[in-house]
Amino acid sequence: MEAYGEKVWLIPDAYFPTYSSGRFPSHEAVCLLNTGERDANVELTLFFEEREPLTGFCVTCPAARTRHVRMDQLKSEEGHGIPAGVPYSILVQSDIPIVVQYSRMDTTQAEMALMTTMAYQGNGNGR
Repeated sequence: MEAYGEKVWLIPDAYFPTYSSGRFPSHEAVCLLNTGERDANVELTLFFEEREPLTGFCVTCPAARTRHVRMDQLKSEEGHGIPAGVPYSILVQSDIPIVVQYSRMDTTQAEMALMTTMAYQGNGNGR
């Protein structure tokens, strides 16, 4: 099967709230789709307004599969988690072409809201 997508993706608006108003917790997910014939090794780098980037968030998306990476459950190689209540952006880099989508379930109000968007396809050349 052919591998579709790109190797570099950008998600400029990510946020995990500090509280939830209902039974369900707020959460974010980076959704990966690998249509290729081999596993995709994916690294996520987090960028912030007031602090240095966090690196070392590595996941695998198996060949011809999808993987939903819950950001509230993700840990870096050094054990860092995603800070709650702090806006950030995500750089997603894969060793083979994949497709990336971002979703956020906001339960900070009684009326839950789901937001989803395709990530921006970057080419790794700053363009």
